[in-house]
Amino acid sequence: MYRTLSEYYRQRFGCKVYKLAIDGGFTCPNRDGTVDVGGCTFCAGDGSGAFAERRCASVAEQLEKAKARVSDKIKNGKYIAYFQSFTNTYAPTEQLETLYLDAVAPDDIVGLSIGTRPDCLPQETIALLARINKMKPVWVELGLQTIHDETAKAFHRGYDSAVYFDAVRRLKEAGLEVVTHIILGLPGESPEMMRETTRAAVAAGTDGVKFHLLHVLKGTQLEKEYDRGAFQCLTMEEYAEILSSCLALLPEYVVVHRITGDGAKRDLIAPLWSGDKKRVLNYLNRCLSSKN
Repeated sequence: MYRTLSEYYRQRFGCKVYKLAIDGGFTCPNRDGTVDVGGCTFCAGDGSGAFAERRCASVAEQLEKAKARVSDKIKNGKYIAYFQSFTNTYAPTEQLETLYLDAVAPDDIVGLSIGTRPDCLPQETIALLARINKMKPVWVELGLQTIHDETAKAFHRGYDSAVYFDAVRRLKEAGLEVVTHIILGLPGESPEMMRETTRAAVAAGTDGVKFHLLHVLKGTQLEKEYDRGAFQCLTMEEYAEILSSCLALLPEYVVVHRITGDGAKRDLIAPLWSGDKKRVLNYLNRCLSSKN
């Protein structure tokens, strides 16, 4: 069996830990013209932050609202402050420092998780994260998605995979933990290509992995490609099989932070089966258990 995030948190912190998604008000170089203007083809207007608190509130206010939202799921536990939406290192260091320190200030916040792009990690930002890591643990979540540059060009990622390897190396040298996001089911990719991405992330030194199902959301370029029949989404059975083969490649120390991803139901175009999160997770866990 793989090492789950909930087990890892309980072992490390001695209690249940819940991530609180907050919005730091960032944009993305793949949207503002620095790299491109359209963003990745699968990315919706919220920058993958559909479940984050709204950016109009301060970090402290967002944390309190997020705690209230999950109050029925966690009692006497702790929290990770999670900067989720868009690229959360894409700002001057002084601005980042204020946001990050505000996020880790509460006593019940035991760590900080930062979602970002590998091409948005200058050394001064890594140095800042390393300083905060001495106060409370910091995880840097990198949106790799695939190691195959031809696929990445097709969905307009905007950087070569070599940039990912360099970012992981520099983050690890600074003593920071890395979580790699991988999308299963990208157009044109075979199951073996998806396994190659998993192997590459492990070889790079990632500490954790988030597996996501490719899903199509309203208003994205991917929706247009899907509508014209350019690709098909994975079935639940296909996804479970590929996921299982990728998980089998992970060493025991690699923490699995997610085994699938889901967008807001109101925006979901395909695959529709992914909208029933409870059913999907139950099915995936049954399939994974049967293979161990």
